[in-house]
Amino acid sequence: MTILAISGSLRAQSTNTALLRAAALIAPPHIDIVLYEEMEQVPAFNPDLDVPPVPKPVERFRTALQEASVVLFSTPEYAHGLPGSLKNALDWLVGSGELSGKPVALINASARAEYAQASLREVLKTMNARLLSDAETTLPLLGKTFDASEIAANPEFAALIESSIQKIASSL
Repeated sequence: MTILAISGSLRAQSTNTALLRAAALIAPPHIDIVLYEEMEQVPAFNPDLDVPPVPKPVERFRTALQEASVVLFSTPEYAHGLPGSLKNALDWLVGSGELSGKPVALINASARAEYAQASLREVLKTMNARLLSDAETTLPLLGKTFDASEIAANPEFAALIESSIQKIASSL
């Protein structure tokens, strides 16, 4: 099983990205969690460009989603909403349908990101993604500067991540 992990943050020291990297460290050997690392290359959505051939970064993003069994999102909240880069990337998928019927889970680094989570859920529902609500979890990472290995080594955090991964796997 391949899980494509998508961070809504472009920050080099992003807690959300560290959380997804920790999930990759914790995942059992039969589950491959691959971090999508080209979000900043996806151009601004323009319907005039959403015709073959689409821009190469969009093509790579769509291919990564097609090849994944599941998509796992972790995103910060900016001004009570999704980061623009994440929303932009999702806009490129509306017409092409890579998320239609695709199992999707959300993992959250902060309980305060409730508006972003709700907004992401709404966008994903609109795109007909199959939300794995039972696999959702929130870790209390707000204000902390853990890297992926520190998150994975923390028993409380590791247990939450492991539970989420198990619920994702059992839902397929």
